Amino acid sequence: MRIKKKIKYKINSEIRSKVVRLVGKNIKPKVYPLKQALKIAKDLSLDLVEINPKVTPTICKAMNFRKFLYNLKKKYKKNVILTKEIRLTSHTNIHDLSFKIENAKKILKSNNKVKFSIFLKGKGRSIFYKYLGEKMLLKCIELLSNITKVEIPPRMEEKKMFIVLIPKT
Repeated sequence: MRIKKKIKYKINSEIRSKVVRLVGKNIKPKVYPLKQALKIAKDLSLDLVEINPKVTPTICKAMNFRKFLYNLKKKYKKNVILTKEIRLTSHTNIHDLSFKIENAKKILKSNNKVKFSIFLKGKGRSIFYKYLGEKMLLKCIELLSNITKVEIPPRMEEKKMFIVLIPKT
């Protein structure tokens, strides 16, 4: 996710231009002296916010500034989705698996992704019995099927087999 750099907005008395181009809802876009633009915004119970100080005359908008900031924060918080990894082995016992499934449910309820992964040792028997690892991952899918969708089915990358699950919408 790309996060834009923080912008410092000048509002009301912080604006230093002599004349401004005023825009906003129920306002005819026009060039006003700063004092008159401030009076118009105050009469509408709005704030005068400097939108573009680089042009002449400066562009200002009459708006509810607190509501504007609130909507910006809400927009950026909504887009943050994390992927949490839960590691298993091809011979994880039932009790440990149920504990990890409960943790996965908590993660999924907080609207994050879950990645189950199994590391297969290179020279041991686990690399020869990949199907056991895949069987374990399929069991995880089955146990969480009522609350998740499979984003990435069982996949092998080098010595690691994994799946990624996302919450159902």
